[in-house]
Amino acid sequence: MLRDKNSIIKHYEQSLIWVKNMRNLSEGQWRMPIKSGKWSVAEVIGHLTPWDTFVLEHRIPYLFINTSLPKGPDIEHMNTKAAEKSREQHLEKTITEFVLTRRQLLQTIQQLTDEQWHQSFSIGQSNITVADYFGGLIDHDLHHFSQIQSVLHI
Repeated sequence: MLRDKNSIIKHYEQSLIWVKNMRNLSEGQWRMPIKSGKWSVAEVIGHLTPWDTFVLEHRIPYLFINTSLPKGPDIEHMNTKAAEKSREQHLEKTITEFVLTRRQLLQTIQQLTDEQWHQSFSIGQSNITVADYFGGLIDHDLHHFSQIQSVLHI
């Protein structure tokens, strides 16, 4: 799991390039399920955007003030809504939304100081650092990127 700030930043920069390159996919590839009965490539990419938005709006602003983190969303509901939206909209719109939100998240991460990067905070009963938190988000990305690479053979 990545933990240092430069590695996290590099991942986010590479994720932008990787997803932008999906503009070259055919409609069939974009709508292809990652496995039988599972989400399509479109749905996998589309579900990342609301999570990036959640981190930007409901995590980062609360990490460095002495207050509790807002309650997280209903994961199943958020993922289902994101998947529905991605099924209905064009590839370009899904990718553009991902890129705009991911770029905003990247810029926010780049502005974090080293002190902030190593600061601890609590989620439920767990106490983790900001670095660990983003490392976990990267693991989530890599899991889904691997699924897409497997089905598209890229």
